[in-house]
Amino acid sequence: MKKNLIISGGIFHPFEDTSNSLSKIMSKLDYQSEITMDIEEAFRNLEDYDLLTLNALRWRMLNHEKYLPYIDEWQFSLSEEGQKNLYNYMMSGGLLIAFHTSSICFDNWRDYSKILGGKWVWDQTFHPPYGPVKISPILDHEISNKLKPFYLNDEIYHNLELEPSSKPFLIGKTKETDEEHIIAWTYEIGKGKVVYNSLGHDSESLESDEFSEIIRRSIHWIEGKNNE
Repeated sequence: MKKNLIISGGIFHPFEDTSNSLSKIMSKLDYQSEITMDIEEAFRNLEDYDLLTLNALRWRMLNHEKYLPYIDEWQFSLSEEGQKNLYNYMMSGGLLIAFHTSSICFDNWRDYSKILGGKWVWDQTFHPPYGPVKISPILDHEISNKLKPFYLNDEIYHNLELEPSSKPFLIGKTKETDEEHIIAWTYEIGKGKVVYNSLGHDSESLESDEFSEIIRRSIHWIEGKNNE
């Protein structure tokens, strides 16, 4: 089997459950996963893996006093060495699939958006409360082609900021705002390929038939396989 490294951990989300769900889903796609919360060490050994999965919420936590009780355990700034390691991995052909809060991570790194293809922007990006959301495919993208709209319980990130070359493939809408927002995209950097999906708050969402199929299609896109 191929080797997948899952970066996990953070506050306000069931990361242990969701990372285990991702590991289970990936095993059906011929990937054996290792789950870690040690980001710096993991990024020193990226060449040992065939796929990198980001499923974490690790940032400086300077945005609101509500984070103060969690800073000692979870505050994180990615070192220059870590930034260089991830950049080199992607430029040389790395494969990255990222979920949900990974767009908030590494906020001390100005160019992180150029790795992921987009980012959460404080005072711009937000989400209505967790609940029923409508997910619709953008049908001119290989990942979402021929998919039908479906419903999940999850969070719809509003106003994510995409890189110009990112290619959206899903939009989402909630009853609260009744606005459609781009929630997933593909992106290429150097020889590397990226899929980001802002869904995945919990295992119920990830393990739904529809989302599991999207993950399957996303992995096939990253690997250059046909999604027919």
